[in-house]
Amino acid sequence: MNEERIENIEAKITFQEDLIEELNKTVYQQQQKLARLEAICESLVRHMESLDEAGNVSRTANEKPPHY
Repeated sequence: MNEERIENIEAKITFQEDLIEELNKTVYQQQQKLARLEAICESLVRHMESLDEAGNVSRTANEKPPHY
């Protein structure tokens, strides 16, 4: 009886260790994706700033038309 209980506890611990490892992998992959997305956003901001400095961005694009 006692040995069966110990085996059940060991099985649960093994399952939990596997689950923790999978969760760690998932968190790591999400962090990698987040880092890539942040790099893309920073690149887009720099690109937009360079376009603005070059005068290619129309200032009137965000202005309301006269009939509003």
